[in-house]
Amino acid sequence: MTTNAVPVEKQKSAAPTANKTKRNWRRSEGGVLNVFSHGFLLVWALMVGVPMLWVLWSSLKTSGDIVGSPWSLPTHLQFDNWSRAWTKANIGQYFINTAIVVGFSTLGTMILGSMAAYVLARFEFFGNRFIYFLFVGGMAFPVVMVLVPLFFVTKNLGLLNTFPGLILVYIAYSLPFTVFFMTSFFRTLPTSIAEAALVDGASHTRTFFQIMLPMSKPGLISIGVFNVLGQWNQYLLPIVLNQGDTKNWVLTQGLADLATQQGYAGDWAALFAGLAIAMLPVLAVYIIFQKQIQAGLTAGAIK
Repeated sequence: MTTNAVPVEKQKSAAPTANKTKRNWRRSEGGVLNVFSHGFLLVWALMVGVPMLWVLWSSLKTSGDIVGSPWSLPTHLQFDNWSRAWTKANIGQYFINTAIVVGFSTLGTMILGSMAAYVLARFEFFGNRFIYFLFVGGMAFPVVMVLVPLFFVTKNLGLLNTFPGLILVYIAYSLPFTVFFMTSFFRTLPTSIAEAALVDGASHTRTFFQIMLPMSKPGLISIGVFNVLGQWNQYLLPIVLNQGDTKNWVLTQGLADLATQQGYAGDWAALFAGLAIAMLPVLAVYIIFQKQIQAGLTAGAIK
């Protein structure tokens, strides 16, 4: 009588071979994935970086060089393009207006958004989830859908073509994502510290502003940078709600007007200089707070 049983020695020798094959397969799979991801990141970096560099070196060329040889590097650096754009094209005034609007709107968004998020994250009450989902639902509506109602609301309130009206609209526009992000972040913070402060006699207001808010600094920096980027580059809201005196225009309005005028003036060098002036502050903010943004996103994702 014969059997098909495999000797124990052969089974033992086959096991390491199978494990080695599995490890090699996983290693090759990981290598292919790394190559694909690095290739995708390289393509994405070129898509983002090349236009930015093109704007920067075009802002240092003459209008003739921009039209005649747009991809060539500047032979002589024309720094007067920046001064001409800042003064004659009123980019300086638009820059100051944008800094004022974005500064106050970001501050208001961070204060109101963090306070609402703290209450929604830490306190259980009737309607808590309903209010939270109302904020989340606000992110689902594109700004185009609310332009007409916003126009008439700001007009009826006497805030049309004013900085306060634009600031309030920016705050309302940025609150949904701010509340959504900060609610998740506050839920990751330890409750024992807040409870100890309340036991020691601290009020809820003092606990929030002196204890919980400083602890949420990574999240505040992350969402603050996102709000600055979004509000700095906003175009539709100011073009509809800020149509008055050109002295009150923001950068996006000024750049759009400058681009329209180039069809008659042909001062493309000043246009690219204005684009560089509008782009560099945002880029600097992101570079300076890059580590804090990553820390805030990581802390908000891990509970």
